[in-house]
Amino acid sequence: MDNYKYLSIVEWVKKQIEEKGLKPGERFLTEKQLCEIHGVSRQTVRQALMLLESENVIVRVRGSGTFVGNGIGRTAPVTVKGSIGVISTYFSDYIFPHIVTGVENVLGAAGCTMQLAITHNQVYEETQALESMLANGVQGLIVEPSKSALPNPNMELYARIKRENIPLLFFNAKYPWADQPCVAMDDYAAGKTVTDYLFSCGHRDIAGIFALDDLQGHKRYSGYMDSCLAHGVAASERNVMWFATSERNDIFTYTSDKLLELLRGKTAVVCYNDKMAVKLLQLCRQNGIRVPEDISVVGIDDSRYASICEVPLTTVHHPQRKLGEAAARMLLDMIEKHTGTREDVLFTPELVIRDSVRDLNAADD
Repeated sequence: MDNYKYLSIVEWVKKQIEEKGLKPGERFLTEKQLCEIHGVSRQTVRQALMLLESENVIVRVRGSGTFVGNGIGRTAPVTVKGSIGVISTYFSDYIFPHIVTGVENVLGAAGCTMQLAITHNQVYEETQALESMLANGVQGLIVEPSKSALPNPNMELYARIKRENIPLLFFNAKYPWADQPCVAMDDYAAGKTVTDYLFSCGHRDIAGIFALDDLQGHKRYSGYMDSCLAHGVAASERNVMWFATSERNDIFTYTSDKLLELLRGKTAVVCYNDKMAVKLLQLCRQNGIRVPEDISVVGIDDSRYASICEVPLTTVHHPQRKLGEAAARMLLDMIEKHTGTREDVLFTPELVIRDSVRDLNAADD
């Protein structure tokens, strides 16, 4: 009976997604949960999930779980362009589900299947993902680089991709040596925009917290520094703390004393992203530092955390889904027209003002 029961599970899953109005990128039930609901073996559930995945109804991400795909309710494509490899550093949290969903929506509408791999920002996992996708004969690649500011041992793999004329573009950032196009938010502008806003509110003693191993961190730092220099604050580089992304939580635990020392005497701080800003809010509360009364905090990305955290964050908006859609459209165009190198596409970040910044000018009136 189990040999055919998986088909009933397939229909049940499709019905659940439709009736509950689940959107692409939302987390779905686990294998274990499906086994318990239907009273079948894990092998039967896996058969169902394999079929659902082939129809793009669900997407399984190793180490992260099962998510809703884009296969429900879509009309049959006119042409099939084959399989596209998408490699992201993360998927199940922050801005990443929206970016990947944007990619998948465009690819799905064009009749492409998507092979998704997550690297957890580890270069070795990027190696495995690239090798696997090349072995599976993908028609093109959309890649978010791992540790983009550091030397990368995968250069030969990328050279092979170029030799074999496999269309490739990067998103969020690209390696300094890569000549393929990149679709990203303008991270330099993001850092400069939030820092300029702090200066416009009367702040001059401004600290910064940035990622040292990815180019987004470097560019956001550059925007912060140029804003400080433009406002006559030349020593701002002394007010910066750098962190490695794999150790980003440590600065709020093991090295929190150094972070608190950095904040001493400052009226504001620019955080690498909203995640870091939210953790900083928590650290401030634990140490009796009021936001924004004692110190103002700005983030970058306008993630879901920004509006629901204890003090809603002033930040800049990351295009997320639009960025993913633009990356997919560009890659499809590269495949169709057999074009080579293209110009990067940069989205201009928009300032989102909330409650985490104190206007010192108003306080002086």
